[in-house]
Amino acid sequence: RNTPKLLYINLQYPTQYIQIYTHKHNHTTMSKSSYYRNQNAGEGTWSELFGDVYSGIAVGIGHSKWLVEKTIDRGWDAIVNSLSLLGSSDSVKQQSDNNDNNNDNNDTINGDTNNNNNINVNNNKSHSKGLQVVGVGYGRTGTYSLALALTELGIPTLHTQHLYENDIIFDHFVTNIFHKSIVQNEILMGEPNFDLLSQGGYVATMDLPFALYYDAMMVRYPECKFILTERESSEVWFRSWDVLTRSISKPAQYASFLLVHVRKLEYYMRWLFSVVNQDPRFLSAPFPLPPQNKRRAIASYETHNQNVRATIPPARLLEYNVKQGWEPLCDFLEISPTDCPTHVPFPKSNSARAVCWQSYSAFIGPLVLTLVIVGYVLTMVFRRAVGMSVMEWWRLQKRKTSTLSWMKNGSKKRS
Repeated sequence: RNTPKLLYINLQYPTQYIQIYTHKHNHTTMSKSSYYRNQNAGEGTWSELFGDVYSGIAVGIGHSKWLVEKTIDRGWDAIVNSLSLLGSSDSVKQQSDNNDNNNDNNDTINGDTNNNNNINVNNNKSHSKGLQVVGVGYGRTGTYSLALALTELGIPTLHTQHLYENDIIFDHFVTNIFHKSIVQNEILMGEPNFDLLSQGGYVATMDLPFALYYDAMMVRYPECKFILTERESSEVWFRSWDVLTRSISKPAQYASFLLVHVRKLEYYMRWLFSVVNQDPRFLSAPFPLPPQNKRRAIASYETHNQNVRATIPPARLLEYNVKQGWEPLCDFLEISPTDCPTHVPFPKSNSARAVCWQSYSAFIGPLVLTLVIVGYVLTMVFRRAVGMSVMEWWRLQKRKTSTLSWMKNGSKKRS
């Protein structure tokens, strides 16, 4: 219960960027970034390849570590509750409560001493205004790189990649939209409570599903600004989107029955694929899920972007490609040139190749842990039944075999 919530180090291009993520209960914060520049790292270089593979594995292991920690927490809570029902858990429950209080105190201390990127929700008046920046671009348009950039500018941003780590927000969407759509076998958009985001310490969002609710957010937060991230073409976007969907479908297929949080991610994945492809079959189709419909997906992407331009006033909308870097972003957000970090490279993360490594490393982590636990349990059962460890039993059998072989050879010689 007292395990620190330091989950992973994201090394996207390790010679360029180091991002350290810290998760505290339902709020995700990002420490101030340290940038390691490598001016020679361009597209198609070995540095880029190594960065994609390394960051994908690091982030994937971080996700799996979080899932395992959360599963252990849930298991511990279940044990404490069971002992409470039996009336024999006073000391255990007291210890659990003390641990929770210690965690809360540590969070308060950390929140009070964080820099401008880790804003204390209770003391920062800007949160009372609600959301200030909303990314309205589809996934795979540079939304994660932009989320890192906004956080570097001191704007706490929730990206979908970390949505599942925020129980209150994620459960709200799962219960009222994702799972309900599956039960009713109908694509439902619902009416999300976006104030949960600001209550969780965020003033900005990126990626789907939030990008789909721009019209409601525009009315709810009249001072909010919107950023429409785009790729070079619809074809380029779909290639990246298709890689993502194929990468995350397999891990969800095999892990959703083991971990509750992965099952919730499966609900979101089914809903998301249904929305993007405008096809409710994804809500109920058995695994493996149907492939992405290129024509429908591209039409959905283009129609969304057109509707965004037609709905949001130009003064509140920035059409943006992350390759444009810091200047247009800082200008749009009215950040002075002296505070705009143009002297450091703009974050570049979550490439299609990195996503592939990330998805499978996130799946392999819990699988290996499960195998280790099962192996340990079987070993204990074996020791209890036989009276010795597996290795001791194996050595004994080896000695018996050697002895029998020696006796057999000796008998042949005498005859």
